[in-house]
Amino acid sequence: MGKVFAGTMAGKEIVNIDGAVLGELENVVFELKTGKLVDLVVRPDSELNRMKYREQGKFVLIPFSSVVAVKDYIVVDESRAVKKDG
Repeated sequence: MGKVFAGTMAGKEIVNIDGAVLGELENVVFELKTGKLVDLVVRPDSELNRMKYREQGKFVLIPFSSVVAVKDYIVVDESRAVKKDG
């Protein structure tokens, strides 16, 4: 994946590979020592089954490793985004 400025990602819709809306990007979590992106903090869509995801308050966490594309939307592979037991 090429370089993307964080400011251009703010507020982008998060969709799965099939185009279903999961929510909107609220923030990102990264490792302070390495700068590696860890999670997307997502304001979930009202229709999203939140139980499938790790949660942090009113947000869901989607591992950055599940991101497959960043363009007009942030596309994630849901099979890599859901909890292992979810």
